Parts: sequence; structure tokens; C-alpha cells
Amino acid sequence: MRGSRLRLDLGAMSVYTALIDDAGLFPPTSLHMDEALARNRRDLERGIDVLTHRFLCPASRLDRLRGIPYRPRRIGLIADTERLPSFDDLPVDFVESRLPPDSTIEGLADRLDLPDSVRLFVEVAPPRKMAIDVPEGVGLKVRCGGPAADDFPPVEHLAGFIRYCVEHDIPFKATAGLHHAVRHFDPSIGVDRHGFLNLLLAVCEAVEGHDPVPVLRTTDVGHLVRLAHSVQEDTAKRARRLLVSYGSCSTSTPIEDLRTLGLIT
Repeated sequence: MRGSRLRLDLGAMSVYTALIDDAGLFPPTSLHMDEALARNRRDLERGIDVLTHRFLCPASRLDRLRGIPYRPRRIGLIADTERLPSFDDLPVDFVESRLPPDSTIEGLADRLDLPDSVRLFVEVAPPRKMAIDVPEGVGLKVRCGGPAADDFPPVEHLAGFIRYCVEHDIPFKATAGLHHAVRHFDPSIGVDRHGFLNLLLAVCEAVEGHDPVPVLRTTDVGHLVRLAHSVQEDTAKRARRLLVSYGSCSTSTPIEDLRTLGLIT
């Protein structure tokens, strides 16, 4: 994989700018393609800065996407097929792939041989201690939940993943489970769900050399809001260069949460 580390030029924009990718095709929302694209179009017309307007689409469903006249402004391609189909006619800027068994990230990047304009993010499970070679120009992806309690990584493992990315200047994306801003207990599956605000502020903490575990673990809404208001501009910029975005099946709930907390207007 050629190119330098992925960079997001935030300038003077908010730490929440371009944070949320559109994962409307994925559970639990699981919209039909036409419904998901119609929602993506409405969001784009509303000009909500918190959204990237990047439409996450499985490679296996590209033909269905092509059958609808509307084209998203950006597409994140989820590699769910053995070979990626051609996507030269589409505005794909990210490809996200799980790391196949007995493969290295470098080997996967070489096999996919993506153009320089398309960035690869490789999903890895976050162990307590990470030691993984990530080639220049490649990012990581972390899964923060799923349909079962075992799909949610322990706080300590997620913190270890964040520390590793901060220490090695590796951009990453997050997916699954981040339904609300603040960590909370979900009685339907008997697990504490990670909050996307917890995740974002934990990256800020790690950037400043602090332990991200307490922020990932807290359910204290007032404490999180105070932390959010105290984030310095330099910290916010570096944190968002690292945490590129996260995928959400809802594009309205995260915005409603941030507004309720008084963090955006």
C-alpha cells in the first residue's frame, strides 16, 4: 500500500465534525438499499456537519446500488466477497476488510492493491496487549459490539487498542455497538454498551498521555460533558486524525444525543 498515513484536515472545525459514517444497510436498522440511499440523500441535503455522508456498502451489494439513480457523495466499501468487484465508476474512498486467517495486514494490502485515493482499514480484534505491524497508509478498524454480549470488547482491551494507535500514529475506524453517546447497560443482551462519546474522549485522553480506561468505563454524563467542553484544540485535531470516523446504523440518534448533551446545536 502506497501513500502516507491518513490525515483529516479539521482546521478550526468541531471535534465532532465528520464523525459518523452512514451504516443504514447494516443491523439492527437493516434498511433496504433504496430506503438507505434516500436517507443518505436527505442527510446530505440537510448539511449536518457531524455526518461524513459516507455510505457504507457491502461489496456484494454494489450492483444493487448501481441500479438506483442517486449516488452517495462518498462510499465506504465493506469487503464481504473473496474478490473485490470493480468500483472505478463509484466514489469509493475507503475499503474496510477483516484480516483473513493466516494473513498479515501487509499481505492483505498487497493483494487488494488499492489505488492511492482509496484507503484500507483492516479490522482486528483488540487484545489487551497489541503487537501488530501496520504498513504506512493503512488504518485499523475496531468492532465495539454486536448482537451478543461476547461481541463487546472489554474496556481494558479497547483501551489497549486506543493506546497502540496513539503511540504508533495509526488512524482507525470503529464499528458496531456504538448506538448512543454515553456508556449504558443494555438489558436485552445483558451488557454495558460502549458510548461513542466515551470512545472519542478516551482517544483525547490517550493523546494527552492519560489512561483511557476511566473515560471508557464511566457512565457519568455530567463528567463526560465537562471533559468534552475542556478538550483543547490541538488535542481535538490529533484525536480526530486518529479516530477517523465510526459507522452508525442510525444517522439521527447520535446527533440527537449530542444536542441533548449540549455539545452541538
